[in-house]
Amino acid sequence: MSSSTASIEEAAGVAAAVAVGKDDARLGTHSFVVSGTTFQVDTKYKFIKPIGHGAYGVVISAQNTETGDKVAIKKVSKAFEDLIDAKRILREIKLLQHFDHENIITIVDLLPPPSLALFEDVYIISDLMETDLHRIIYSRQPLSDDHIQYFLYQILRALKYIHSSNVLHRDLKPSNLLLNSNCDLKVCDFGLARGVEPDEDNMELTEYVVTRWYRAPEIMLSTKEYTKAIDIWSTGCIFAELLGRKPMFPGDDYIHQLQIICDKLGTPTEDELHFVTSEKARRFMKSQPNKPKIPLDRLFPNVKPNALDLLDKMLVFDPSKRISVEEVDARGTNWPKCSTKPFSFEFEKENLTKRRLQELIAE
Repeated sequence: MSSSTASIEEAAGVAAAVAVGKDDARLGTHSFVVSGTTFQVDTKYKFIKPIGHGAYGVVISAQNTETGDKVAIKKVSKAFEDLIDAKRILREIKLLQHFDHENIITIVDLLPPPSLALFEDVYIISDLMETDLHRIIYSRQPLSDDHIQYFLYQILRALKYIHSSNVLHRDLKPSNLLLNSNCDLKVCDFGLARGVEPDEDNMELTEYVVTRWYRAPEIMLSTKEYTKAIDIWSTGCIFAELLGRKPMFPGDDYIHQLQIICDKLGTPTEDELHFVTSEKARRFMKSQPNKPKIPLDRLFPNVKPNALDLLDKMLVFDPSKRISVEEVDARGTNWPKCSTKPFSFEFEKENLTKRRLQELIAE
């Protein structure tokens, strides 16, 4: 991959925006409009350009004029209008404040609201990364074996740290893996993360966790609990997408998704369905035609055997047989640094009213 920022920006396809400056000396802030969204931020942050936008906000790049550092600023408008969304924002903030790892995005600052009574928009300032893995995969940028190996190494290194904190990410996908021009990778978007311990996982356990193409089979088959193996499956899907420059299991809906998985990995046996607690789901899987597994070297004819061996161990239908990140590490990677203490989701057991959420985020 070229180290030039220009090539990364070309892959990212930066959108145009209009920025209009307006100062409010009383608050020490200034405002500008980006893609129809008004940002009101500390005067030390100088707008550079838009980065992207999605369901949970608009993101821009800016420069801290006091330090010279470039940062990303995400604005979540009307953050407390939907309490479920507000809880996800709080969860992500608390997790990122807990984590300390070079392959996980860092919160640099949270802009304080003018007052709790007027607290409606959340501004999260984080490390600036030029693009994401999705944009790189679908760009014209050549990817060597070394690039793919380095990306996967960083994903798994971050995942080992996350899992050692007793946290499941639950939404790993290429667009949640941010990159800079040096190919450094950081995992982001922890809004759907949950605890490993079942008693901590008191939120909805639905098939909608994880973007469909990266969902583990156990999510779609209505299992009652998730394990760290769901993140390994998602990582395997990302690994395959890096190798083939296309999605491994591009299902149109969850039934089609399962059918594609069976087409490529083979129809699971009765023993491999032991984790399925839903009788309806078991009947559906047993009704599928018996298909053999397609050898990975046929799907990826130019990929080295050791890479295919690892991919094969990640994309295993039975979650209890799927390789763990610790087992990957034992293969000789020897990753340093794991979390020293588990993350606690106890704060979510409170009665999180709008006011309480505002207080916790403003802390």
